[in-house]
Parts: sequence; C-alpha cells; structure tokens
Amino acid sequence: MRIDLHTHGKLSKNSDFSVDYFTEMVTEAKASGLDALALTEHFNTRHFYDVYETLDRLYPYNGEYYDADGLRIFPGMEVDIQETGHILLIGQKEHILAVRAGLENYTVKGSFIPFANLLDLAEAWPLFKIGAHPFRESTPLYELDPGLLGRLDAFDLNAKDMYKTGIHTCRSQVETFAQSLGKPVTAGSDTHQCLQYGSVFNVLDRPCASVAELKELIAAGHYTIEISSDLPLRVKASVMLKKVMKRLAKLEAASLQEV
Repeated sequence: MRIDLHTHGKLSKNSDFSVDYFTEMVTEAKASGLDALALTEHFNTRHFYDVYETLDRLYPYNGEYYDADGLRIFPGMEVDIQETGHILLIGQKEHILAVRAGLENYTVKGSFIPFANLLDLAEAWPLFKIGAHPFRESTPLYELDPGLLGRLDAFDLNAKDMYKTGIHTCRSQVETFAQSLGKPVTAGSDTHQCLQYGSVFNVLDRPCASVAELKELIAAGHYTIEISSDLPLRVKASVMLKKVMKRLAKLEAASLQEV
C-alpha cells in the first residue's frame, strides 16, 4: 500500500474547505499512484471542523478511514507547539476531534500548547504521533527535549525540506536524528495542492485497514520510502502554483467586495 502521511486538503489556512478543490486533490492523488493518505490539515486552519463535516457528506467512513472513490483517507491534523515545532497526529476521526477540542484555547500564535501538554493530551487516545519536518529552520523540532521527542512514534521525511536542502542531506539529517532516538522515519509530501503528490511516499508491505495496523507495520520496519526522481520539479511547480492560486484568491475576494 502506497501512503503519504503528511498532506493538506486546503490551499492555505485562510482559505475555506472547497469540495471542488478537494475532489480534484483526490483524483490527482490516485493518479500519482497513491492508495492512501493521512489528511493532516492544520489544527488552527480556518473553520477546521468544516473539513470533517464535509468529508462525512462526501465519502463513507468505516470508523478508521474515508473511502474516497478507492483512496483511503485516514483522519489527522498538524499541531503547532509552544516551543516552535509541528506535530502530526493521525487516528480515528472521533479521537482527532477530541484532541482538537482540547486545543481550543491554544490556536493563536503566542499561545500554542506546550509540547509536554500536547503529548499528554494525545496519549489519551491511540494516535500515531509524528514529529513533522524536524530540521526545518522555522520549526527546528530536533532542538527540543529528547525525553519528549522520544514519546513520538516517528519523524517526518518531508518533500519540501528535501527540495530546499537536497534529498541526500535532508534524508541523512532526519534518519540519523530518528535513529538516535530509536524511532522510524516516515515520508510525507506536505502538499497543499495536487502537483506534489507522489514526490515521496511510504510503501507498506501490505494494505492497512487501521491506524493501529499502520503504526505496527512502521514500527516493525515493514515498509520502504520511495522518493520520486522528479521531486525537485514537483515541489518547485507546487510552490509556484500555490503562490499564483493564493494571489488569484485575493484578487477574487477583492473583486467581490467591490461589487
């Protein structure tokens, strides 16, 4: 099973969740060869709950994942912590929503939840906890307390960071760091739109029907990471497209206000 463990369903935090936009994302995810993905939308994105309310209307949910026309979508979210870092949480929808409810007072920059408190909150549920892009300059997770980092399940090998620092350099950094903590490395495109799908993903030895099964396979090393040879092109095109689409959205909003 090919799965991307770090994806977004919206163009940006400030955009609304669009059915047309997301269904196009699903189509392109499948076209890129993916069988599954974890939808790790930012926890403080605009109208967070709209994401899952809309998915409930669009696709059947079996208690573990949404079946989006053959693509398995595992619920999740990406959480900012006070110490400056991002944590991916993946699990059953009700567990993700329960943790999100506990973060209601921590959604604004300057008042994000402390790392230890987030771990305590997340560990009340059987979630898959991944340290996102640990060597990104803006969110240097690797600098934090090893005791807290050791409570995570894995660390994220991120397409955007491989594009910026080089595939070999980034992979070596993340794998050496994760190994020092006895943790596996998982792959995530970190895409906000369709072109970045397929840049990097995990290939599991067999299909997973639950997050518990996913965690077990990865912990046991029953998977490989596949990095596309055209990752730099995919990410560069994605970055450029995202900028253009955000500008168009601003122009459209301004035009509507004038009317």
